[in-house]
Amino acid sequence: METVTAIDTYLDRFTAEMAVPENLREAVRYALLGGGKRLRPILAWYAAQAVGGPGEISLPAGAAVELVHAFSLVHDDLPAMDDDDLRRGRPTLHRHTSEAMAILAGDAMLNLAFQLLCEKVADPRLGRDLMSELAVGTTGMIAGQIYDTLGGFPAGLEGRGRLELIHVNKTGALIRASCRMGAMCALADLGVSAEEASRRLALITQYGDAVGLMFQIVDDVLDVTQTTEHLGKKSNKDIDAGKLTYPGVLGLDASQRAISDLLARAEAAVATFGAAGQHLANLARFLAVRTK
Repeated sequence: METVTAIDTYLDRFTAEMAVPENLREAVRYALLGGGKRLRPILAWYAAQAVGGPGEISLPAGAAVELVHAFSLVHDDLPAMDDDDLRRGRPTLHRHTSEAMAILAGDAMLNLAFQLLCEKVADPRLGRDLMSELAVGTTGMIAGQIYDTLGGFPAGLEGRGRLELIHVNKTGALIRASCRMGAMCALADLGVSAEEASRRLALITQYGDAVGLMFQIVDDVLDVTQTTEHLGKKSNKDIDAGKLTYPGVLGLDASQRAISDLLARAEAAVATFGAAGQHLANLARFLAVRTK
């Protein structure tokens, strides 16, 4: 896929140029370049296209989000969190190297994401807005991890409300940021009115919110319906850990209905863009039926 190749090349070049110890560079590249769907930078690319710009303009934004995503996976796999041994069919970074290196490599990727935006985005105002968007998405992701592992829910929130709060933050926040950041890169270069830019960004945000929640519900379903070998990571881990999941709270049938409803919302949000939004619509359809 041409888009994925462009994203991988961009990430490869950026990490090859890092002024860091060689063992840290190797750890970062192991975690970042060792497979993965590249969903978040792809969403940024297609969002840029949907609002009227070229996909390539989103590369700094998409790469920054992917660095944050990779950091989150490395830390999520640590013994203090999910204690996973397998990621993308390979040993997790702390198993491949050490816990200390995994912690430090995760720290490095989080900081590198913001360094990348500082260095690669020429427009200071756009750079500031992208960094703010990424910071909000990252904080939301961390909040979701807190709800998922340590609790702290608002008083009176139970069942499905707790589940949605986890998912909207833990997975949805970075997906939302990916879509918005890609669109922002294009809109800053198009010269459309502030009102029109706001309208297009609002539609992209609606799409990102729907796809973000849908993606995690699909993940919950796959966790209980697919094998470890197929997924490339341990299956049934959330149920075994006693975590809230959509199949656990609502059952598989209701989870599938929620996926269908969110897909319809995502498709409706980008329908206004016509042919320019087709990549986003097609990606949402694929994500609704993916098997890993």
